[in-house]
Amino acid sequence: MKRILILLLSLVPVMVFAGEAKDMAQDPVVEKRMIGLAENLRCLVCQNESLASSHAELAEDLRREVREQIKKGMSDKEIVDYLVSRYGDFVLYDPPMKTSTALLWFGPFLLFLMGGAFLFYQLRKRNQVMPEAELSPEAQKRAAALLNNDIDNKA
Repeated sequence: MKRILILLLSLVPVMVFAGEAKDMAQDPVVEKRMIGLAENLRCLVCQNESLASSHAELAEDLRREVREQIKKGMSDKEIVDYLVSRYGDFVLYDPPMKTSTALLWFGPFLLFLMGGAFLFYQLRKRNQVMPEAELSPEAQKRAAALLNNDIDNKA
């Protein structure tokens, strides 16, 4: 019990220094501009998060790089062009329409149409009237006996 108490008391100085995370940029204008840019860029590690909201190490490095480029006086377009030239159109949340990105733009629609056509085909095939099978007199007697037996069991 004493060991646990000593351990907890030794953590008190650490908790005193814990505080709210500070912006990495000293200049709030640079930080605001970086966040505006980073919200339109995709984290290359997380892929479903923006660069602004990602906690991956690569995202932190890219945000630091964007801050440095802002401090150098580069425009937003120049920064985005630099990142696209380095990482490709994948870094953009809204990639431009090109022949190389056509599958990204039209692929979901094609899959949807193919799935709809397959569903239509299967439903149509299932709803086709099946020809009645002719039963032999022996099979008819057996079916009638089974049906009568089933009715007797329910009653």
